[in-house]
Amino acid sequence: MRNPLALATLPACAVLLAACGAQPAEQGGGDDDYGSVTIGTGSTSGVYYPLGGALAEVISAEVDGVTASATSTEASVANMKLIDSGEAQMAIAQSDAVSQAVAGQMEFEGTPVDGKVLTALYPNVYHAVTLESINEDQDYECFSDVDGDRFSAGPAGSGNALASELIFNALELGFTSTDVQHLDYADTSTALRDGTIDAGSWVVGEGHNTLLELEATDPIHLVPFCDDEREQITDSYPYYSDHVIEGGTYSTVEDDVDTIALWNLLVVPSDFPEDAAYDVLEAIYGNVGDLTAVYANGEDYFVPETMAESSVAMHPGAVRWAEDNGVELPAEVLPESGS
Repeated sequence: MRNPLALATLPACAVLLAACGAQPAEQGGGDDDYGSVTIGTGSTSGVYYPLGGALAEVISAEVDGVTASATSTEASVANMKLIDSGEAQMAIAQSDAVSQAVAGQMEFEGTPVDGKVLTALYPNVYHAVTLESINEDQDYECFSDVDGDRFSAGPAGSGNALASELIFNALELGFTSTDVQHLDYADTSTALRDGTIDAGSWVVGEGHNTLLELEATDPIHLVPFCDDEREQITDSYPYYSDHVIEGGTYSTVEDDVDTIALWNLLVVPSDFPEDAAYDVLEAIYGNVGDLTAVYANGEDYFVPETMAESSVAMHPGAVRWAEDNGVELPAEVLPESGS
């Protein structure tokens, strides 16, 4: 049976121009002006950016007094820093980055971000990737076998880099002593082809375009996480869960591959007006077709029930919307829990 987090092949996404024509208007419910909302997303080649553009168009059209626009960023970690600085009033970020940010850990040590979650959007899957030709020499049977080899962990400040560092830490591998490079997905593909790295990580929905492009010229090998490795990771970080990439998801990978996955969350500052938060969710779940138009694989996930997948305390406006729409949230994400 297919893992419930598994994603279908990712189609090419058209990049949307975010709605930004109207002048900012005062938004009631807080001292700050949230009439103009900037949404932190990711690179223009990923899913965050077109999805953020679709969210901006929906919010601008459906939420009175609010005009939203999407901006390209270095993704999850950078987005949480933008929330902290006030440069973004809404952001998409992986649950590990959000959890670290609000707890004031790792890159946010001593400077916790005062943010809350509106909803969970869709899951990302950790792909540890090498080429079949490289694996013939390296024989990667478990993820820990990459320790000490040349490994691309994603750009500094990205959710990919954070996930890789957390995984290395959970498995007690030498993230700093390993020859870690911080390349984006396109450069990681090039480095694999050139033989200047041995493996790299993609933390994306299954069937990401850059992986399909890579295997079109060079058969890939996905390095599995063995049972004890997945247990160590999920025990260390509850926002990660077991996941299976089914054989055939990639044309050059025949067998199922065990790995982990985590959810992408929509985050706002804690002082985001409660009524506006409520209206944003009403707009999102009333116009899901606009979101699936740019990310078709989100169809199974852009439903109210996925709100319960948040690993971080939710905004009071989101809690009220969930209650009004029959969505049961776990106690640990309610604001009163202080989680």
